[in-house]
Amino acid sequence: MTEQPISIMVVDDHPIWRDGVARDLAERGFEVRATAGDAASAVRIARTVRPDVVLMDLNLGEESGVEATRKITGELTGTRVLVLSASGEHNDVLEAVKAGASGYLVKSASAEELVAAVRRTWAGDAVFNAGLAGLVLGEYRRMASGPEESGAPKLTDRETEVLRLVAKGLTARQIADRLVLSHRTVENHVQSTLRKLQLHNRVELARYAIEHGLDGEPD
Repeated sequence: MTEQPISIMVVDDHPIWRDGVARDLAERGFEVRATAGDAASAVRIARTVRPDVVLMDLNLGEESGVEATRKITGELTGTRVLVLSASGEHNDVLEAVKAGASGYLVKSASAEELVAAVRRTWAGDAVFNAGLAGLVLGEYRRMASGPEESGAPKLTDRETEVLRLVAKGLTARQIADRLVLSHRTVENHVQSTLRKLQLHNRVELARYAIEHGLDGEPD
């Protein structure tokens, strides 16, 4: 049976850029279901075509891509948003993640990086350009206030190590290589952490980590 291609929607207010990205991804085997040039159209079209991944620009005129991201991720369970923006400003990255974006790339990313990011976003990973993950983690750390709640779930040291690396955007195989563990062991730690924290996927794990300031490297 032929594997169903990943369906995408490209949202950008520059027609040449938008059409170019859509064409490049279509040539690489993705199913481009739609494009949109403003936030309102993006939300309306996404509700209809329900793509696997939305590539979202942030500067979309009256209503921002952040607000469109919040609406899409809030309404469409099976759709993930990957921001593709010219801005690498920490406030933009932070607001996009808080709105529900699964990842953030700057437009200087190569075609290969974009293709890999779309695939990883669809697979449920948190995806960032090199440097942006640390930037977001650092900002959340500075925003964190007060000690961890006494009733918070207790994670083992190894689960915390794995959680920190998930938050930095590493795949399970990369984490296994970093910690000299088997791929299966890493997946077991991820699943255990998900159960303890009552979360559903790696994206939610990454958000939990950055909200709790888990931005340090494991020992």
